[in-house]
Amino acid sequence: MVTSYKEYSRYFGGVFGEGNFLPYAASGFFENGGKRLFVCRLVDQDATPAQADAGDFFLRAAGAGSWGKRVWARVGESITRDKNNIPVGFRLRVAYFAEGDEIYDPFDSANDARSPRPYVEDYNDLVVNEKLPDYYGKRLNFIDMDKGPKNQGPDASALIVLVRKSGVAAGVAPAAFNGLLADQGEDGGDLDVTDYAGAVAGQRAEEQGLAALELDPYREVALVYAPDVDPATRLAIIGHCERMRFRFAVIDASKGSANPTGLDPRTTITDSSYASFYYPWLAISDPSTGARKIVPPGGHMLGVFARTDVERGVFKAPANEIVRGALDLEYDINDAHQETLNPRGVNAIRRFPGRGIRVWGARTLASNSLWKYVPVRRLFIFIERSIYEGTQWVVFEPNEPKLWARVSDTTRLFLRTQWREGALFGRKEEEAFHITCDETVMSRDDILNGKLICEIGIAPVRPAEFVIFRIFQNTAEAPR
Repeated sequence: MVTSYKEYSRYFGGVFGEGNFLPYAASGFFENGGKRLFVCRLVDQDATPAQADAGDFFLRAAGAGSWGKRVWARVGESITRDKNNIPVGFRLRVAYFAEGDEIYDPFDSANDARSPRPYVEDYNDLVVNEKLPDYYGKRLNFIDMDKGPKNQGPDASALIVLVRKSGVAAGVAPAAFNGLLADQGEDGGDLDVTDYAGAVAGQRAEEQGLAALELDPYREVALVYAPDVDPATRLAIIGHCERMRFRFAVIDASKGSANPTGLDPRTTITDSSYASFYYPWLAISDPSTGARKIVPPGGHMLGVFARTDVERGVFKAPANEIVRGALDLEYDINDAHQETLNPRGVNAIRRFPGRGIRVWGARTLASNSLWKYVPVRRLFIFIERSIYEGTQWVVFEPNEPKLWARVSDTTRLFLRTQWREGALFGRKEEEAFHITCDETVMSRDDILNGKLICEIGIAPVRPAEFVIFRIFQNTAEAPR
């Protein structure tokens, strides 16, 4: 998880270039009001991490791929010494050269004036005593090959993992080392939908991508996006959101879609209420160079979603909102285009004189009119998830009328709050929602099988997508 673009850059570097759109998506997300972002780095199943031998340990790159061969590591004595002038532990310094053809020893003072300078991490006074707070297994990313799972320390190095070899007892330190992580470090083949799906396969020992997002630590993820992906991967992302129930996907139009009236994502992608489709691409200022760059709109749209959620709530359509950071559009949309795109589930991004560049659509990819609006689907996701997680205390409680009454009261208080905030439609509470949790919805067989069934109905508010004014002009009547 990263909470700023600066933190994203620390963990994932400045991977800018043709076809590399994730940095721009992350930048657009935070610029438009996003607060928390889980980033999944993807590699082919044949990719391997670069590493170097340091006695009883391997110094291994934090992720697979050839980038790890640009990491320089040095293991030496700690700066702090005891009263006998003996180092209290060891020091690990790591540097990554993001650019430049020549890689040099950045920790040699003779190279202080050389450039480009690398990104550097420094871990001093690491000790081998497991009881102490500076134990390397507590501060660093650490793997014990005899025990398997990786421990991620609070310092969470973006570059390196310390791996203790099999059969090595606790209480030893890595051998002195100074050089590149030169072993292995292969990229593998091009990414495909199986890599986005991310199941364990080949050299991949841990889940990545969508498979990783299904793990318990990432249950809070609400929006899922990958920039500029192929049709199969789009389907995989939407399928993931439908399967997880409490997530919503943002999908980009393809670059160069010069004919907006030819867009029909419900036919070319899928019919789903768990995704929305945005067009066209945006022109932004490249964070690394300042030059103009055409990028997919999804990252900026995620930020708009997050900003609207915080300022108003999920019931407010993430539309008629300024797209911060957008300088221009790849193609302009007019009212005639909009009339064609809206019914097909294409959310246009438009430029309005005097009002800037704004999101001008809030449709899902669903043909079912009940689910055609993004805020309606996301409101149901929010309410269903909130009630589901807020009633977990019910499990293993005695299944009898007192429990049913408590569940009804808890749910009613939550829905009443949503109604008062404007998420539900109705002048009275009874018009906005109803709750039934008794024998009328539970059979004797349900109760004997340990089922508690609570039937909840809600009336969601829908966006005022079309505002219609009726203007009349009356002729003057003849005086009587």
